[in-house]
Amino acid sequence: MNELQLIQSKIYEIRGQKVMLDFDLAEMYEVETRVLNQAVKRNIERFPDDFMFQLTAEEWQKMSSQFVMTSRSKRPKTAMPLAFTEHGVVMLSSVLRSNIAIQTSILIVRAFVAIRQLIANPPVDRVGELEKQMKELKDYIEEVFTDYNDINEDTRMQLELINRTLAELQARKKIEEKPRNPIGFR
Repeated sequence: MNELQLIQSKIYEIRGQKVMLDFDLAEMYEVETRVLNQAVKRNIERFPDDFMFQLTAEEWQKMSSQFVMTSRSKRPKTAMPLAFTEHGVVMLSSVLRSNIAIQTSILIVRAFVAIRQLIANPPVDRVGELEKQMKELKDYIEEVFTDYNDINEDTRMQLELINRTLAELQARKKIEEKPRNPIGFR
């Protein structure tokens, strides 16, 4: 799995928005979750509600049932994770100010853009496309065979008329070639 796919697998939809959670971001930025959250709290004015929000206990419960809890289970029971939108992730790189943070933010923004493009331009339904082509091909073949059978009928009738005409001509020829009785004295 390449880096972009790995990042995309950590993008969740919460409250109708594509977001990444603080512990996933901390792991990617190679810092502890508490260090990331402290940096955010020191610069809270950079993170309005459309950049970052805290999960409710219900949202967290629903989310935590979706994936295996490892180091995430070490999170204090009272502290709910922070969710960062694409803009919040960009702002994080300015708060953390490390080369890893900048490079990781670039990759994360690319992942968000890729997801947005995928939503805007869903992949073509290959099976549906093949079914459509098969139906068109089947209809075409049936039409060709129908035309062939029609031509075949017409050809049979024409051949039958030719055979009758030939039979009549042969009958006339036999009559014409029949030895005549000589005229006159024998």
